[in-house]
Amino acid sequence: MGKVTFISHDGESHEAPIEEGQSLMQIATSNGVPGIDADCGGECACGTCHVIVDSDWVSQVGKKSEDEEEMLDLTPERQPNSRLSCQIKVSAEMDGMTVHLPEFQM
Repeated sequence: MGKVTFISHDGESHEAPIEEGQSLMQIATSNGVPGIDADCGGECACGTCHVIVDSDWVSQVGKKSEDEEEMLDLTPERQPNSRLSCQIKVSAEMDGMTVHLPEFQM
C-alpha cells in the first residue's frame, strides 16, 4: 500500500496510507493529521484543508476548479502550488507524494 506524507510548518512529518478514490482531506482526517480541520466536510467551502503540494507532484493532482481558486484566494499563505485537499482525489500513482501544511492551520 502506498503512502502520502504531510509535513507541518515546523517540519513534523505525518505519513498516511493511500486509499484510492478518497480525497486527500479524507485520508488526512481519517489518520489524525493535525492541521487539516475540514470544517466544511469537503464541500470546497472553507479553506481549512489547505495544503501546499510539493512541486514534484503538482502535475499529478489535477487542475483547480474556479470554486477552489476562489476559496484559495481567501486563505493566508497561498502559494502557486496551493490546493484544497478536499479537491484532490487520491490514486495509486500518488504513492510517495508530499504536501506541506501552512502555519496558520496549526
